[in-house]
Order: sequence, then structure tokens, then C-alpha cells
Amino acid sequence: MLTFDEQLDVLIRSALAEDIGDGDHSTLSCIPADARGKAVLKIKQDGILAGMEVAQAIFRYKEPAAVFTPFKKDGDAMQYGETAFEVTASIHTILQCERLVLNCMQRMSGIATLTHQYSDRIKGYRTKVLDTRKTTPNFRLLEKEAVRIGGGHNHRMGLYDMIMLKDNHIDYCGGLEKAIELSRQYVEQVNPALKIEVETRSLDEVKRVVAFGKVDRIMLDNFTPEGLKGALQVINGKIETEASGGINLDNIEAYAKTGVDYVSVGALIHQAKSLDLSLKAVVL
Repeated sequence: MLTFDEQLDVLIRSALAEDIGDGDHSTLSCIPADARGKAVLKIKQDGILAGMEVAQAIFRYKEPAAVFTPFKKDGDAMQYGETAFEVTASIHTILQCERLVLNCMQRMSGIATLTHQYSDRIKGYRTKVLDTRKTTPNFRLLEKEAVRIGGGHNHRMGLYDMIMLKDNHIDYCGGLEKAIELSRQYVEQVNPALKIEVETRSLDEVKRVVAFGKVDRIMLDNFTPEGLKGALQVINGKIETEASGGINLDNIEAYAKTGVDYVSVGALIHQAKSLDLSLKAVVL
């Protein structure tokens, strides 16, 4: 599996190729190839800043000698009017990287800001906030990084790093216990490090999973906080627990009060709104 930096290189290369195509004709038509310049990232909306290290990687991918000077760091609170960074490089580099830098940072800052709001609601509780796989294709790497920057925790990155037996797996397989047993055999034969999580949809299914065992985490899907309390009593700390489905800013504290280990919230990513940032030329 590629490292984070290797995956980021793939993302940057693909995104720049998508945007530049056979040439940045706007820049080529009016800016000399050897012209040098400076630009600053202006913050135009309050929130949590994310994507600073990504921005630096984008500029230096295009021009390794680019000088990137940060004034803030990922995870910092940001306010309207502040400057996040300054970059000095070829003007061609600055203009060709501008939109990719902004798209990444605006999206990531929106996710980090919303995640921070969720995490702040359950500060002081043992429950941790998780993201999900409800991500934008080919942009998951940075969306999940933004969740981490905002104070959340990453669930599995994809289908490859954890077994999650959801309703469709169980129904296709022919039953709860059968799916668990086959998955446990698979893990023992293929990759003993893989964790197994199973989705439960009722208290009866919770009781069956606890009795059968062989899983590392139980997902309690669409349980109310009150129903969750009953399920946690049955589990009695024997297996990790995760609540999922219908959790939002208004009710997340009620779920955390139950003592569940994790709450997974797809909205961290798919409901986040990009924040307003601007890259402005500094005329030398």
C-alpha cells in the first residue's frame, strides 16, 4: 500500500494534469516563462484551517525550489483577514497551482471546521468521533486527513484495511453467524491483523453477536440513545462498540452519554461546506 505522501503525489499529478491539459494558455499568453512572483493566501471566513502541508506539497511538486512560508498551521483557528502563508516561485507555478491549492484547502478547512464542531460537542466524554467511507471519489485521502486535523478519528480508509460485515454482506452470505465465522477463518488464513466489525440492526442481533463472539467491534446501526443503552448493557464492555446512523450535532451528546466507544458520522464529510480562501498576487 502506498504511503500518505505517495498517495498525495498521485493525487497532485492527476489533478494538475486534469486542470492544465495541453497547457495553461492564459498564463503562457501573457507571462514570461522566467518571471518570478509572490502570492499570499488570504483567509476570508472564520473556521479551522486545514491543507497547509498539502498546499506546500502542491507548489513544491511543481517547483521543488519554491519558497513556502507558513504563518499558521493545520488545525489552527482562523479568522477573516488573516494570512495563512506566502509563496515565492515562478509565476507560472503559482498560477498553475492556484486553483488546486484553493480547492484542496477550502474543502479541507470546511471538513475540519465541521468535525471540530462535532468533537467539541462531546468534549469530556470517552466517545470518539469517526468518519466513514462516504467520501468524494479520488479525494478520500484529503477528506479523511481534514477530519483528523479537525479533531476526529479515521475509520477504515477503504475496503482493504478492515472487515466490516454490513447488512448486505450478512444477507448475501446467508446469516449473521455464518458471515462472522467465514470472516474469522479468512482473517486467520489471509491477514491476522485485519479487524472484524459487524453491523447489528436490533437488540436480538446484538445478543447473537455477543454469544457467538469472534468480532472486534459491533456497529449499532440506527439505535436511539435509549436503545443504545440497552445494547451496551448486553455487550457489557466485552467488545468495542460504534453507534451509527442519524447522528447529528443536535443529538451527538446524547449518544456520547451512553458510553459508546465510537460514533461514526458521514456528515463530517458529505455535509461540510467549503470555506472562503483566496490566493492573491503580491506585485514586486
